[in-house]
Amino acid sequence: MQTLAKILVLLFVGVLSAQDQYTKGMEKAFQLWGDQKPVEAANLFERIAMAEQDNWLPHYYVAQINTISSFGEKDLEILSRQLEKAKEFLDMAKAISPNNPEILVQEAMMNTAWIAFDGATYGMTLSGKNTQLYQKALELAPENPRVVFSKAEWDMGSARYFGKDTAPYCKDVERALELFANFSNDTPFYPSWGKERAQQVIEQCKS
Repeated sequence: MQTLAKILVLLFVGVLSAQDQYTKGMEKAFQLWGDQKPVEAANLFERIAMAEQDNWLPHYYVAQINTISSFGEKDLEILSRQLEKAKEFLDMAKAISPNNPEILVQEAMMNTAWIAFDGATYGMTLSGKNTQLYQKALELAPENPRVVFSKAEWDMGSARYFGKDTAPYCKDVERALELFANFSNDTPFYPSWGKERAQQVIEQCKS
């Protein structure tokens, strides 16, 4: 009985130690990102992801950093390398957490990076895909502020492209801001981005 108790204690201590390493690693990666060191941050998230095979979050952040870094990139080789890395880790995140609205939004952002780089080449195939992704995310999580805002911003961009009025989507951005005020998730390191960008967009709506 004592032996069993010792084994359980050791297992418990081992779990706590692993959790502590994960927490420290994630905090360090976010610190690097905040210090304008996205490459180092992505590399650390990648190492954490390899150790946390059943946790979608570090995979998600590898994809997010590589996607964000791709906006404004003019070199096709660099862009392709970054977005292929983003897709690789996003696919792993989807395998761990299927039908996750945060991952669906991130996939749409990745597609948008391709469209922003070359709309003539990628717009035709990826625009429809994005519309489907945002619609599915909205069906899964209608109260998620990132879903509501990201879909509204995508709809605005589409309206601008086709020379249509963007004003109808301002109400969706307003709703997203209301949702940001009340949305919470207890999962450590759960995505929390979007509010500042939504505030910028709503100011543009008012001007």
